[in-house]
Amino acid sequence: MTAAARKAARSLKRDFGEVENLQVSRKGPADFVSAADKRAEKAIYEELHKSRPSYSFLMEEGGEVEGTDGQHRWIIDPLDGTTNFLHSIPMFAISIGLERNGQMVGGVIYNPITDELFTAERGKGAFLNNRRLRVSGRIHLADAVAVTGIKQTTNVRNDTQTISEVAAINAASSGVRRTGSAALDLAYVAAGRFDAMWERDLAPWDIAAGLLMVREAGGLVTDLNNKDIKPESGSILAANEKLHAQMRKALKAA
Repeated sequence: MTAAARKAARSLKRDFGEVENLQVSRKGPADFVSAADKRAEKAIYEELHKSRPSYSFLMEEGGEVEGTDGQHRWIIDPLDGTTNFLHSIPMFAISIGLERNGQMVGGVIYNPITDELFTAERGKGAFLNNRRLRVSGRIHLADAVAVTGIKQTTNVRNDTQTISEVAAINAASSGVRRTGSAALDLAYVAAGRFDAMWERDLAPWDIAAGLLMVREAGGLVTDLNNKDIKPESGSILAANEKLHAQMRKALKAA
């Protein structure tokens, strides 16, 4: 998984430099970034398929590819944080998760620009460049920094809900951040950089690797209804156990 991430990262780093140059063009780099996304996914697919030819795939760009294994599935986002990439903001990641019989068992989240490689294996912990990770130990929401995503949408109900939740958590905590990459948000919760993360309307590839990473770093991860989470759950709440409960209470009151 790390080899696949690093292989895709080489093309993304090269393309990121090109995007910076394209910012001055009238047309803009949108088409170029879409191609960069697909190139990175192709590199990941080829590397993983070569290693485990019988495994299935679920990819943001390429969709589902059924394998013969029946137990294992790779869940891939080759470029999480596309808008950041588009605007030359160096905060995006490659995310690769491995699912076995419906349970996440492996995860890699890699930011090619900072060269931060987050890894997790079920039952064996979470790591950043081989350094063991633990979630934040803060126990009071008032001292915590939370992170979320705000979707670009025309759904007024969802917009209102998100704004209400951000206002509620912002008032109850030390502040709310928005990075533009759900995968990195979860990696940062695992690393204790953010104390909590919540978000709605997420795709499986947004959270597959990250949910395992937070769990292996000692955090509690559920959906926003406090139920067991799977990549397809669509929403997420991640924090240490004490903050998780306080976040649920604040979000419910929003």
